[in-house]
Amino acid sequence: MKTAYVLMLGGCLLAAEAHATSFVISTDITMSLTLSSSKGTSGSFKDDKIVLAAKDDAAAFVASDGNIRGAQMEAALTRIRSLLPGQPYTDLQLATAILML
Repeated sequence: MKTAYVLMLGGCLLAAEAHATSFVISTDITMSLTLSSSKGTSGSFKDDKIVLAAKDDAAAFVASDGNIRGAQMEAALTRIRSLLPGQPYTDLQLATAILML
């Protein structure tokens, strides 16, 4: 029930911010594809337990525009950045990509 509430709140907030530019949309799609590809690792992020466990935290983070930072999401961000060093993605872009997995 809590997850559904957070996702519904996130959907409402995203709908209110529907004026996203094509650059932001293409960046989010690119980030999602990057997260789902292997990029030199043995598996994809779709199989990564740390990243998958962060979906609820990522939903809360996106819905609150970055104000709610859960421990599982922080662990997932650290994991993603350790496996994809030098990527210029923001925490919000990564959290959105986690939700797309």
